[in-house]
Amino acid sequence: MNDAEVAKQVAQMVRFIRQEAEEKANEISVSAEEEFNIEKLQIVEAEKKKVRQEYERKEKQIEVRRKIEYSTQLNASRLKILQAQDDLVREMKDAAMKQLQNTSNNQGAYKQLLKDLIVQALIRLKEPAVQIRCRESDRHLVESVVDSAKDEYTSKTKLQLSEVMVDNRKFLPSRQADGLSCAGGIVLATKDGKIVCDNTLDSRLEIVHKQNLPEIRKRLCGSRPRAGA
Repeated sequence: MNDAEVAKQVAQMVRFIRQEAEEKANEISVSAEEEFNIEKLQIVEAEKKKVRQEYERKEKQIEVRRKIEYSTQLNASRLKILQAQDDLVREMKDAAMKQLQNTSNNQGAYKQLLKDLIVQALIRLKEPAVQIRCRESDRHLVESVVDSAKDEYTSKTKLQLSEVMVDNRKFLPSRQADGLSCAGGIVLATKDGKIVCDNTLDSRLEIVHKQNLPEIRKRLCGSRPRAGA
């Protein structure tokens, strides 16, 4: 083989090797491009997921704050309604008390009322000896009905009373006594003072008010809202 043929074969081998190298380089380039695109897509998707998760987290926080604010405002509104209802019920009770304070102005009716209150208290206690406490301004009226109250008690219970005493030393507070008030009525106690029956008009109003409070609220205010519901 002469030099020309050798050179020709060498040139062919060089071209072959170069072609294979170029093909291999192209394969590496394409593979690298594919891997880059895949990794880039994965990174992009991961970042998108982070963004979505952050958005959802903030959205939930905003929703929680919105619900808390709504609940707070709703409870505040309900508390205002409840306070307004309580004020209305208290005003009604105060108005009733003012009317009771005028009960003693009608002497005839008030005298009969005192007798009925004494009889009722006597029946509750069923004690042979009792003392009656009243307002100082009512003392003479109370003393004037004690005997008839005793007779009515005996007639209803068939029990005898050994002593019914009107306390002339300690009186129930009048409307002007140190801010305290008593609209009228009596307090009945055993002789030793250990058992007491409060039958004042104030006490009777309080009892009636508590017993009928649900109905009073219903009539004045309708259904009562529940705080925090």
